[in-house]
Amino acid sequence: MTERDHAPGTGRLLTGVAWALLLLGLWLWGREVTDLREGISAPTTGDVAAVGRPAQAELPPPAPPLADAGPQRLDIPGIGVQAPVVARGLDRAGAIDPPPYDQAGTVGWYAAGAKPGAAGTALMVGHVDTETRPAVFYKVSTLQPGARIRVVRDDGRVAEFTVDDVQVLTRDDFDAQRAYGPRESGRAELRLITCGGTFDRTTRSYTANVIVSAYLTSTAR
Repeated sequence: MTERDHAPGTGRLLTGVAWALLLLGLWLWGREVTDLREGISAPTTGDVAAVGRPAQAELPPPAPPLADAGPQRLDIPGIGVQAPVVARGLDRAGAIDPPPYDQAGTVGWYAAGAKPGAAGTALMVGHVDTETRPAVFYKVSTLQPGARIRVVRDDGRVAEFTVDDVQVLTRDDFDAQRAYGPRESGRAELRLITCGGTFDRTTRSYTANVIVSAYLTSTAR
């Protein structure tokens, strides 16, 4: 997701339109909103498969939200992700500041928003690739409803989420409520956000964003 520019010393930043969309999302959803970013030199894999994917899995009921606690690690067993999580804020342009480009295996959590496992929508962002290799969220678009996501928290508990929706939203079709809004009021929800579609070499950004929605279904220690 959010990848940097090829030019030395510069970031691959969002286009003006993408910045505006993220700012609109922050305005509409306050603490429940986060990022939109682009990626790198080649199209991601798996994004087309996510479009219109039917929810065939029988999904479990939601678990009661947990108390507030910060995330330490994100595990997605189905795609081999086991990544540290770092708190991130907004940059000067008003967008979520992703992990540094040289930490493409790290996940960023929007620390001004909900904490994973607590009531509300916790937002996590990750790079899809770098100039030379896949990054932490490279396979996120291949997740299907029913897939499990685990967040290890700093209170010693593990919040276990179940994926209920995967969407690929083009920049032209982006809707802040659809991307960041809660699916059901009162639940503890999680969004994983990365880049998708194809890489536009003219604007130096991806044409879409992958939004994975999940909700808390169990906890462990």
